[in-house]
Amino acid sequence: MNDISSGKLRGIMKLADANGRFKMMAIDQRGSMVQALADALDKDNADVQYEDVAALKTLITRILSPNATAVLTDPIYGHPYSIADIPRDVALLLAYEESGYVSEGVGENERLSNPIQNWSIAKAQRAGADAIKLLAYYHPDASAKTLEHQQAFVRHVGDECEKQDLPFLLELVSYALEGTTKSVAFAKQKPDLVIRSVEEFIDPSYKVDILKLEFPADLKYTADYQNASFYAGDSAYELAEVKEICQKLDETSTLPWVILSAGVDIEEFIENVDLATSAGASGFLCGRAIWKDAVQYYPDTPAVKQFLENEATTNFKNANAAAENALPWFGHRQFGGAENVHIAKQSATWYQDY
Repeated sequence: MNDISSGKLRGIMKLADANGRFKMMAIDQRGSMVQALADALDKDNADVQYEDVAALKTLITRILSPNATAVLTDPIYGHPYSIADIPRDVALLLAYEESGYVSEGVGENERLSNPIQNWSIAKAQRAGADAIKLLAYYHPDASAKTLEHQQAFVRHVGDECEKQDLPFLLELVSYALEGTTKSVAFAKQKPDLVIRSVEEFIDPSYKVDILKLEFPADLKYTADYQNASFYAGDSAYELAEVKEICQKLDETSTLPWVILSAGVDIEEFIENVDLATSAGASGFLCGRAIWKDAVQYYPDTPAVKQFLENEATTNFKNANAAAENALPWFGHRQFGGAENVHIAKQSATWYQDY
């Protein structure tokens, strides 16, 4: 059990509900949001206007954020327009990474993450952030050059979050070095990739506080879900194996962890939350599974609102209900129970360092 600074402690407390469970909404999508709007508007990506992305994000934030314990948004389209639409008792997470990834100059199909230009952790704090989120693409078998870049990037963010006393949420996203992620072959690889990535970034040198993780298997390729609408028609494992994988992930992670949605449909995501929280996850940080179908109605604002106030709100409430089974963050062995959370000792002149 490690000590935690008072600033990070307060930040983590604000991200969760009163019982220590994370029910967080992501609306920090940029490239994928532009693509979705381009499809809805029958335009090329380059023709999607900044104002359209910002307006849609604002609608989603305004209507759905009251259901969340925290909202993750971005400093480009989201924060400037919708900061006032996040209720005062809902925490603010701000993204640090540039949307997408860079693939030039590294091995075939490898991915590099980079910061948003002219953005910093200090600026995020001044913008009101209660915590920082970093998405890092990671494949443990990538080239040494790629691994070194990704590891150094995560360490930099961890160091800066420590300086600003902000909680650091690290989102790890795996990918295929060959083929596609939408295949039974990759589904078989995924448990190993997710768990090995966690093994790397739980090292204290990265100064991560919470892990935001992919579900460590793929229910689309799980035999027991062959009658579900999301089943892909081929199987990589059975449900009993998936439960063992989730348990292994929890045993591996020395940090509290939450599940991301990766854009799956809500039916599949609820199953993910149920399985993950049964194994020890402390909740979720979910975006598209809850609200993605609202995009197709844009620019018909009344239709967007109707979807968000009805189906999307129901999606959120169902996800929140599934997360009631989650392990409170302070119950994780990293902290050992609410009564055992230790605040790092500070000197009598600690305030002079701020």
